[in-house]
Amino acid sequence: MANEQYSFDNEQYRRTYWHTCSHILAQAVKRLYPEVKLAIGPSIENGFYYDLDAPFSFTGEIMEQLEGEMRKICKEKLKLERFELPRDEALEFMKDEPYKIELINDLPEDEVISFYRQGEFTDLCAGPHLDSTGRVKGNAIKLTACNAAYWRGDSNRQTLQRIYGIAFPKKDQLDEYLQKQEEAKRRDHRKLGRELGLFMTSDLVGKGMPMFLPKGYTLWQILENYIKEKERKLGYQHVLTPCVGTVDLYKTSGHWEHYKENMFPAMEVEDEQFVLRPMNCPHHMMIYANRPHSYRQLPIRIGEVAHDFRFEASGTLKGIERARHFCQNDAHLFVTPEQIKDEVAAVCDLIFEVYRDFHITDYRCVLSLRDPADKKKYHDDDEMWNKAETALREVLTDLGIQFTEEIGEAAFYGPKLDVNVKPAVGAEYTLSTCQLDFCLPAKFNLTYTDSDGTEKTPVVLHRAILGSLDRFMAYLIEETMGAFPAWLAPVQVKVLPVTDRASEYADQVEQKLSAAGYRVEVDHRSEKLGYKIREAQGQKIPYMIVVGDKDMENQTVSIRHRSGKDLGAMSQEDFLSLLKNVVDSKATD
Repeated sequence: MANEQYSFDNEQYRRTYWHTCSHILAQAVKRLYPEVKLAIGPSIENGFYYDLDAPFSFTGEIMEQLEGEMRKICKEKLKLERFELPRDEALEFMKDEPYKIELINDLPEDEVISFYRQGEFTDLCAGPHLDSTGRVKGNAIKLTACNAAYWRGDSNRQTLQRIYGIAFPKKDQLDEYLQKQEEAKRRDHRKLGRELGLFMTSDLVGKGMPMFLPKGYTLWQILENYIKEKERKLGYQHVLTPCVGTVDLYKTSGHWEHYKENMFPAMEVEDEQFVLRPMNCPHHMMIYANRPHSYRQLPIRIGEVAHDFRFEASGTLKGIERARHFCQNDAHLFVTPEQIKDEVAAVCDLIFEVYRDFHITDYRCVLSLRDPADKKKYHDDDEMWNKAETALREVLTDLGIQFTEEIGEAAFYGPKLDVNVKPAVGAEYTLSTCQLDFCLPAKFNLTYTDSDGTEKTPVVLHRAILGSLDRFMAYLIEETMGAFPAWLAPVQVKVLPVTDRASEYADQVEQKLSAAGYRVEVDHRSEKLGYKIREAQGQKIPYMIVVGDKDMENQTVSIRHRSGKDLGAMSQEDFLSLLKNVVDSKATD
């Protein structure tokens, strides 16, 4: 194997390294707690885990013991040896491990049953592995968490304990990783969302069904109004459509065939089946089909901030970043083939204009294509796909947009431009998208009358600029750590009267600022001024106005910024001018 294949930057080697670590973890468990039964232990995107059936909980203290034993196993430099057994001998060999027995019985009759041995420990495994436990750096292993997990992902089966771990070839790499994890915890939008009173969740309401509190909904409305205003100026027409649709609607669109597993189960009402909609394209297709169209009317741009529902696995849910209910900043543009380039260009211009407003600079553009070999995931029409992919590639090239291509990431009905952002912590993900679709317009028999009087099928651009408002908000929370720019802050100004004598003047200041369109609160509590200031700073409120006897006498306001900077006393008009400049320019701190 070449040197670069042993590099931790090589995904195959990294996965092999972590897979070996999972076996080292299992060996440590069996050494210290031989009564524990083993389930499975794969490598994952960031590290490894092992599912275990134990008559006790794996506490922090036990996890530390296991880490110590893992370090010993690494120092022992045990050779990993692969061997195979016939089915009957494999079952006998694993007779004390019920989960391994089930796995063996489920293997096809003609499949090789292989094991890996390291010292006294042997595990059922297809591999691959490193050749020795000595290849793993013992002091660069960390067991990070222990959570409940259902055997084989089935909620009706045994509940196991899943121990997660991470490992690196060097100790400083582990330290860097753990430091990033701590930063991620500080920025976690779920934690900040609770602390800042933005949103909440309740298992009684339902997993993945977040509820926005007054401050969070204020931010949500700011985002909604912001993007709708930009769209209106570009000729978009906004609509409102139902959150449900018939199964027949989604059979027509193809979502039932290609997306059913991600949809909520159908509901039967008066002998008709309905589902919660996972996306809005079919509804918008029907709006277009509501009346005849001439080529002179195209492009038609239909927009909606629409409520959608997808049945995401419970293990993938993450606050408002990934939920079962969310609201998409969605739109469908019905265009002629000749209009594709100009409309894609306008969508890209809008995306990049929005990113400038929100100071988003770390992103990349991806042309997401189908996997031609996957006939199940994608609409099966090679001619349509070749036409659509070629058209979108040529448009992006002509526009001078730099992009990479990724196979297997297209929508089932067409290729797309995805704009992936790299957040302050964590892996990149898609915020904005523009999809080129020759498929659904044909499925819904959409037409327009062309200049020669013939009926033609329009092309549809599916596009989302903010993506879902929920995910976009999660992105903003983590990027800013809740210290939103003043134009976005749910509360822009907090007025803090120093004494009860200043309360009436504080109300007057609040009324003047509110009348000018700003979001202001007054803190009338009988608390010390320092406490009020610290609390307002903790709530990440951009500006605090301190008013006392001198301010009342001079009709001034004393301004403090959430950073701790004292801006001094100024007239109310001067502060209004300052605030207007900051808000109108969408400035950051």
